[in-house]
Amino acid sequence: MASSLKPKINYEVFLSFRGTDLRNTFLGHLYKALYHNGIYTFVDSEELRKGDQTLPTLMKAIEESCIAIIVFSKDYASSQWCLEEMMKIMECKEQKDLTVLPVFYKVDPREVRQGSKSYGKALAKHESKFGKDSEKVKRWKKALFDAGSLSGWHFNDG
Repeated sequence: MASSLKPKINYEVFLSFRGTDLRNTFLGHLYKALYHNGIYTFVDSEELRKGDQTLPTLMKAIEESCIAIIVFSKDYASSQWCLEEMMKIMECKEQKDLTVLPVFYKVDPREVRQGSKSYGKALAKHESKFGKDSEKVKRWKKALFDAGSLSGWHFNDG
């Protein structure tokens, strides 16, 4: 009976990233390396099917993963989708013991934690859209702070 209480695991790794930043560069190499090592990885361009409801599919994939890799890049916070994914990842980290591995790709972890530089600009745009006191934006900021505080990898170039 205890085994029926365990969450269903469909993916070993869930990759969260801003597509326009690095889909065909860093992320492509990371995905190929995981794939060639037999690690079943969810990446939206490979796993989403025509007709799927995007947000529910992404949230379910996060819940059904063992590890989430968040690739923070310059434009990551400009995407509401990315922020929703990241918030769900951090929620699953707390509630379901999801392992979260951040990668800081050409951004300093402090930018993510403190909401500075491109992260500050993106959050300011979200605040102007949803309101300065928006609960949604507050939750995104907290999740960014928490995720940016995790130990991870920092890549500046190459």
